[in-house]
Amino acid sequence: MLAASFVLAVEVLENLAFLANASNLVLYLSKFMHYSPSGSANIVTNFMGTAFLLALLGGFLADAFFTTYSIFLLSAVIESLGLLILTLQAHVPYLKPPTCVSNQLGSPCHKVGGGKAVMLFSGLYLVALGVGGIKGSLPPHGAEQFDETTFVGRNKRSAFFNYFIFCLSCGALIAVTLVVWMEDNKGWQWGFGISTLTIVVSIPIFLLGSPTYRIKTPAGSPITTIFKVLASAAFISRKAKSSNNVVISISTSSVSSDSVRDVDEQTPITPIPTQNLEFLNRAAMKNPNHPELKCTLKQVEEAKVVLKIFPIFASTIMLNCCLAQLSTFSVQQAATMNTKLGSLKVPPASLPVFPVIFIMILAPTYNHAIVPIARKLTKSEMGITHLQRIGTGLVLSIVAMAVAALVEMKRKNVALRTHMLDSSEPLPISFLWVALQYLFLGSADLFSLAGMMEFFFTEAPMSMRSLATALSWASLAMGYYFSSVLVSVINGVTKACRLTPWLYGRSLNHYHLERFYWLMCILSGLNFLQYLFWANRYTYRSKSAGEQPPFKEQQHKSHLVV
Repeated sequence: MLAASFVLAVEVLENLAFLANASNLVLYLSKFMHYSPSGSANIVTNFMGTAFLLALLGGFLADAFFTTYSIFLLSAVIESLGLLILTLQAHVPYLKPPTCVSNQLGSPCHKVGGGKAVMLFSGLYLVALGVGGIKGSLPPHGAEQFDETTFVGRNKRSAFFNYFIFCLSCGALIAVTLVVWMEDNKGWQWGFGISTLTIVVSIPIFLLGSPTYRIKTPAGSPITTIFKVLASAAFISRKAKSSNNVVISISTSSVSSDSVRDVDEQTPITPIPTQNLEFLNRAAMKNPNHPELKCTLKQVEEAKVVLKIFPIFASTIMLNCCLAQLSTFSVQQAATMNTKLGSLKVPPASLPVFPVIFIMILAPTYNHAIVPIARKLTKSEMGITHLQRIGTGLVLSIVAMAVAALVEMKRKNVALRTHMLDSSEPLPISFLWVALQYLFLGSADLFSLAGMMEFFFTEAPMSMRSLATALSWASLAMGYYFSSVLVSVINGVTKACRLTPWLYGRSLNHYHLERFYWLMCILSGLNFLQYLFWANRYTYRSKSAGEQPPFKEQQHKSHLVV
């Protein structure tokens, strides 16, 4: 836990640097770069989607060629460079488009273009590359510090994932309050500058933990092995169909003695193949025509595990499409409402403070109260399974979208009743109404993200745990991309039907955002039904005898298990 504590401290700073800009970026793009509300929303979802999708690259490189330790350091430097470019652009006036006042003919608004746009997107996507590398390496690096062959080790590792989300929320709390306030009141150069400073400071803090870390040695590309198993099974299946005298069977001789010993000593898998996904068992057969395609039973079983978790991964994409609204349309909704609390004017991008505070309360409560009670009731080690946690998040996202639709209907009714549909003044309705959907989505995020990270890490083969953990962030990426695609498709379909596009124009008051939220609610409900189908058929891997990875330690101590 001492080694993991450095990871937790770094996560506070890393998420502060990322969310300080991501949560408010949609307003920066619309007010200072002069993009439309839907254009700004799509740029943000594409940026955040790319950042989370690049976590797969970071996880892959950490598993195959480098280590989680080195990938974090490299990614932090790249993110710092991207933030430095954005800070420079925000600080120097001629690097931004000229200021304008919308709806005035003498001062038209032209969105950023040319070299200024190149600078903007270069900075954004360098940040995305750095964030992706950090997201793909930091969580598995912390989880690798625990001994999973003991109950205490597995229990502490589970607590680590909960507190990782807690620390993520701590960084978010500072980002959406202090940093967002400075962006809105002191200038965006301050926001980008603070983010640059925090990510730079995170590097020496991470290095301070070096003497305590144990670091998994890269074992080569796990993706190659999976494709090899699939190719071998497909080839032998095709050969079997074209031959009448082939008997499909797997003998113990199809696996070398070294392979069997490797299976026995390193994994709980026996030389007898499992019955699920039986067609892959053919990959362990002798193949005289292509002996290089022959696989060990261990490789076959690992490929099966990976294929089994993919339907669960796919089921979480719709949930993260809902979460994408936290940093796009929800922020723009709040920007049209009364954001005053007494004499204090709250920036719209600070709305995530509500789910963040709720997560910070719920995370330790879940770890120290809910899980122990669940263990006693269920008489099981986990208490609440990973799939049950993910399912809870899916249900909460359905409720959140229904609440969001009702709140948007109320907001538009106020605009219509007060004849302010075309007004740029704040509507006479409190932004706290939007906070309701934030609370439900924040709760969904806690249950789903922590559940996904631990599920993918524990279920994946040892050789690809960093890559598997990155699937949690890849699901977020797919959700953001799907949100962008959904907006474009809805506008295209409604326009083709000679209707007013639901999500088009410069004024949110003329959008049909409530219809969009109801559609999201229906899609989330259908997604939950298919999730139940896959979750009820999933069988967890046995952890009675954990895999022992090759570790190297920065400092050898008797209490560390190697």
